[in-house]
Parts: sequence; C-alpha cells; structure tokens
Amino acid sequence: MTMVSAPCGTGAPVPQGADTIVIQENVRDLGGGTVEVTQPTAQGRNIRRVGLDFAQGDVLLERGRLLDPAALSLAASANHPCLSVVKRPLVAIIATGDELLPPGSELGPDQIISSNAYGVAAAAQSVGARALDLGIAADRKEAIAALVRQAVEQQADVIVTLGGASVGDHDLIHDVLTGEGMTLDFWKIAMRPGKPLMFGRMGRTRCIGLPGNPVASLVCSKLFLKPLLARLGGRDFRQDLREARLGTAMQANDLRQDYVRAVVREEAGSMVATPFGIQDSSMLRMLADANGLVVREPFAPAAAAGDACRVLMLR
Repeated sequence: MTMVSAPCGTGAPVPQGADTIVIQENVRDLGGGTVEVTQPTAQGRNIRRVGLDFAQGDVLLERGRLLDPAALSLAASANHPCLSVVKRPLVAIIATGDELLPPGSELGPDQIISSNAYGVAAAAQSVGARALDLGIAADRKEAIAALVRQAVEQQADVIVTLGGASVGDHDLIHDVLTGEGMTLDFWKIAMRPGKPLMFGRMGRTRCIGLPGNPVASLVCSKLFLKPLLARLGGRDFRQDLREARLGTAMQANDLRQDYVRAVVREEAGSMVATPFGIQDSSMLRMLADANGLVVREPFAPAAAAGDACRVLMLR
C-alpha cells in the first residue's frame, strides 16, 4: 500500500503511484517533509474513482424531470451550461359581471367583491404556470371580447373566464368565445359544484369557462385546470385520492357526481372524512376550512357513518 498525505483538497488528482490518501487530520508533521501517521488508514480509502458518480453516455435527467436544486446542480456538474426546458404555460384570467368590484372597494347595492381570480391564479401557479389577470369585464359582449382578444395577443395558452357560462340573460361567454373563433368541445357536466363548466379550443389556445360561484370555480380549477396546465408544462400530475370512512351519514345522491367539502382526520389508524352540513357553492370559508372533498358517484345510495368513501385531498 502506497500512502500519501498532502493538503491536496477534495477533488484534486491522486499523486502518481499512490493508492490511498491519509487525511491531514490523521498525521503529525515531523518536519523536513516527513510525517507520522497517527491513525491507521485502510488501503483505497479517501479516493473517489473516475466515473464514480456518472460516466460519459449516462442519462442523468429523464425527460419531464422537474429541475429542482439537485437536478440543476447535477446538470452543472456534468458541464451542461444550457438545458432544453418546456415553456411555462400562460393562463389569462377574465372575470365577468357588472356586480363585481376588486378587493378594497366600497360596495354598493347588488355588488360583490371579485374573488375567484385570485384562487384560480394560485391554482395555476401551483403547477408551474404563469397567471395573467386581465381584470373584470362588464356584462357586454364587446367588453368581454376585448379582453379575449387581449389574451390572444399575449399568446395565452389557456383563457379562463369566470362567470357568465350558464344560461341567464347576462351569461354571454359562450356567444363571445364562439364569436371569436372557439370550437366548443363540451358545455355543462354532471357534477356538483361546477355544472356550467365549458371547454373549447381557439386555435392553439384552450378556453375554459368556469362557473361564477366561488367554490365551483375553485373545485373545477382543481379537477380540470391544474391537470391541463401541468401537462402543458411537461409535468406529471396525479390527484391525491385516498380511501376513508365517513364521519357522518350522507343522503342518497342524484344524477350528478358530488364533491363534498369535508374535514379529513386520522383516527385509530384510518382516515375519517366528516362533511360539512351545508354545501352551498358560494361559501368560500367552508372550502378554506376543508382539507378534502368526499367524492360521491352519481346515484350513490345513502351511506351511514363508518361506511367507506373516497376523498380527494385539498391540502
């Protein structure tokens, strides 16, 4: 065994003829270029062989890998100054409604604060997308169309409209989007909350019409917008669905699939989901307090406390 003790530092080449390195802390300098080894060192210790971490031709990062700190450092250590990446998708958000005012406003009769855009933007950003809030359009076709054109000019990958997707006198989204060239894929789905959901394509741009009710818009964002944006951004996406048991009885369901706000806790080694008693889709506080949605299939029979259920986790 040929040993060397030298202040060569981590990463320095092993001196010619040496096969073991004794760390400086384990020797005593005797002067005249001579040292005494104070602790035994096994042969081959403190040496990192060439190619120990990776070698020429190794695949270091698979396609679709999120560039987290370790991945970025690995790419740099392999001497790659540039990487090919997927562009972060851009979401343009358009709120609609004469009754809407921005937060901080003094409310008058028949007016409410516009809140949906903030939650939808946060949902988009949580999967790596960029959010462009284009503000509030009045209930006039020309006002909505102007913001849709602005979204197209900004090369939005997805246009999200908030409200105006149902069938009332002021529900203008369908006419505006189709008038601007959208091909409708579907409109209205058998789920609660979120029945008025609309989806179509305008060239390369996807268009999603979300319901105006705040809870419906956020539940639909989780179910439809986030998976779409994740895929457009090159990311894998999987909803966090878990098995649980009910903390309280539930009535039989009708023809729509229900997403019921609930508090999910671990009790005695299993997950227990207790739905809130009121499920009005305007009640944001309840959604903020919930950490899961009990998923009930269409025509599900009445269920008793303790029965098995599926829960889509929110947090």
